[in-house]
Amino acid sequence: MSDTLALGSAGGASMVEEPLDLVRLSLDERIYVKLRGDRELRGRLHAYDQHLNMVLGEVEETITIVDVNEDVGTQSVRTVNRKVPMLFVRGDGVILVSPPSRLS
Repeated sequence: MSDTLALGSAGGASMVEEPLDLVRLSLDERIYVKLRGDRELRGRLHAYDQHLNMVLGEVEETITIVDVNEDVGTQSVRTVNRKVPMLFVRGDGVILVSPPSRLS
């Protein structure tokens, strides 16, 4: 059984031999990145390395903040959004990278 996976794309099949190949296929495309600390990023992937350090452009960042009131026993959830033209993401905070959906 082969250790490669063929993914369909506009130019034909692309071979994926290791996980970072999926990230390579997303260069110059919009991706979704989930980070530690309840942060999410959506932006265009300009560069990355083997540690998943990334340079993203046209970034939309969403931070989810949970405020817990221990006296009353309630919690409130709020989100903070911001847009950043260019952002460096340190790879050790990355939980998930989702390439764009490839619909036929």
